[in-house]
Amino acid sequence: MEIRRHPLLRGAALWLLVAASAGANELLQEAGDAQRVQAELQARIEATDGEVRERLETLRRLERETRQLNAHNAALAPFLERQAETLDQREAAFARLAETREGLPELERSLVERLARWIERDLPFLGEERQARAASLQAGRGDPDASVEERLERILAAWRIELDYGRELDAWRGYLEDGEGRREVEFLRLGRVGLYYLTPDGREGKVWRAEEERWVALDEPTRREVRHGLRIARDQRTPELLRLPVSVSLAYPVGSNREERP
Repeated sequence: MEIRRHPLLRGAALWLLVAASAGANELLQEAGDAQRVQAELQARIEATDGEVRERLETLRRLERETRQLNAHNAALAPFLERQAETLDQREAAFARLAETREGLPELERSLVERLARWIERDLPFLGEERQARAASLQAGRGDPDASVEERLERILAAWRIELDYGRELDAWRGYLEDGEGRREVEFLRLGRVGLYYLTPDGREGKVWRAEEERWVALDEPTRREVRHGLRIARDQRTPELLRLPVSVSLAYPVGSNREERP
């Protein structure tokens, strides 16, 4: 038996099929939209997590740097305190600088005059050289082209030379002027303690007596000691103890004069 479908039924079935197809498309569209929203949300969450981690790492780094700076500042504190004290001292020195500069000319004059007096009253060795050095300092005090520092350095250098004389064993050939005229002799100097000379033939020798301000003759054994001293000073003999009379005494120290003696 043949069953025939009514045209209206076929239309209704077709409509239902179209409607079901449209609903499925909407569901697929909604599912796709949900997946996109979820993907966007996940991407935002991941981006937020990365930013949070980066900020946390920056915070940790800043904390480490802060601790290092605090430790460095604690270590520098004593040094900065010392620097502050030094600056205070320098400021005080600068405050006194004007007063010091005003007193420098008087200091220069005093040093030069004392040096000249010392040379004049000292043992009579290298007299021309030493007096010329002192005279040049007296003339140089008025040199307009020299700075205060340069003048003081020259004065102090001359004082250092004079002080070094007191630590030297020296020998030289020079000229002696006495009652017998000008003669060439061999001088020996033991610092500022003893000054002696021998004639070239070795037959005459004397020691300077500062208290008496004159030369006193030496006997042969003492002249022999002077010859030993000359060889030692010229590195021709091994250093040894010399038995020689001294030129100065405790009652008449080097650099004093008769008016200053007790």
